[in-house]
Amino acid sequence: MAVWDDLVGQDRVRTQLAAAARDADALVTANAARASTDGMSKSTMTHAWLFTGPPGSGRSTAARAFAAALQCVSPDRALGGVPGCGFCDGCHTALVGTHADVEIVRTEGLSIGVKETRELVRRAQLSPAVGRWQVIVLEDADRLTEGAGNVLLKAVEEPAPRTVWLLCAPSLEDVLPTIRSRCRNLTLGTPPVDAVADLLVRRDGIDPQAAMAAARATQGHIGRARRLATDERARARRATVLTMPLRVDDIGGCLKAAQELVDAATADAKEVAEGADTQETEDLRAALGGSAGGRMPRGTAGAMKELADRQKRRSTRTQRDSLDLALTDLTGFYRDVLALQLRSSVAIANEDVRDALDRIALSSSPERTLRRIEAISACRQALDRNVAPLLAVEAMAVSLRAG
Repeated sequence: MAVWDDLVGQDRVRTQLAAAARDADALVTANAARASTDGMSKSTMTHAWLFTGPPGSGRSTAARAFAAALQCVSPDRALGGVPGCGFCDGCHTALVGTHADVEIVRTEGLSIGVKETRELVRRAQLSPAVGRWQVIVLEDADRLTEGAGNVLLKAVEEPAPRTVWLLCAPSLEDVLPTIRSRCRNLTLGTPPVDAVADLLVRRDGIDPQAAMAAARATQGHIGRARRLATDERARARRATVLTMPLRVDDIGGCLKAAQELVDAATADAKEVAEGADTQETEDLRAALGGSAGGRMPRGTAGAMKELADRQKRRSTRTQRDSLDLALTDLTGFYRDVLALQLRSSVAIANEDVRDALDRIALSSSPERTLRRIEAISACRQALDRNVAPLLAVEAMAVSLRAG
């Protein structure tokens, strides 16, 4: 299976990356003194790439596939084969995240700071240890702080000869102009529902009917579709969220629905913490020479506090991600309502709650539906500005009632 097979509905991007991988392979194979920079300027390969597209479009999948293709060592390349066979040691280890020369960065916090970015820049200056390129995949480039972005800019401006940066972000505007101007941009679109369903059947062995229902409900979001098709709790959580429009008839209902939504997000964060925090704390205590339940050696308080702060940031990120998922489902609900009100030919995503959609569509107007969608967007913006989650969701619930 080629490394590109999981990149669904992105034929144009796939073609461009395959061509760049061929040129990159030629540059390394040539082994000429000028192959690193002069050769890049004359080919489709470059040292910095920016993958943009809506959530679920496969930005990180495309970046990982390209990283694997750059490390491909299949003998078929000498016979005209395209790099990225998916079977060789270079492809396999890059895809599973164990390749020595492929660093995949995915933050668990709300942002990526200067300290982390400096470490990445330091690594970017190293020559490949075992592979053909030193590849750094930054899956959350939109979470770089301004200071971290300025640190990264220097590395992108003056790249090491055999280093490739692969940055991922929702849109060009989410990345500093000085950085995006030095990257080659590839824009991915939302994959077709049929293509996502086919991927779930082929890759994950999911029943075709369940795969199609999940792909339709998530409107082509690959990751969410897989979770919805395989996780009973995710389906139950979504079903609860989609009842919210019917439960905001009065202020009491608004406040109760908002509280339940925030409580569910908090429970998600707690579940992640229970699975990871305890083990991380025990591992660090052991590494620092402390005993379980005993006093820690002198000079270790700073390391323990740094871990606690990181775990707190991860918990906040998990809570916000869970809330964002609920808000996405709500937006999809009102999008379907608007389609019914306007008698649009657009396919309904939430057919499983068609009765609720019809009820809301008949009892309101398109103008009120648009205001409700705007209220959900305003809630998202408030959460991004660090407004207390309960306060933001309560304000949204009241706005949904008022329309």
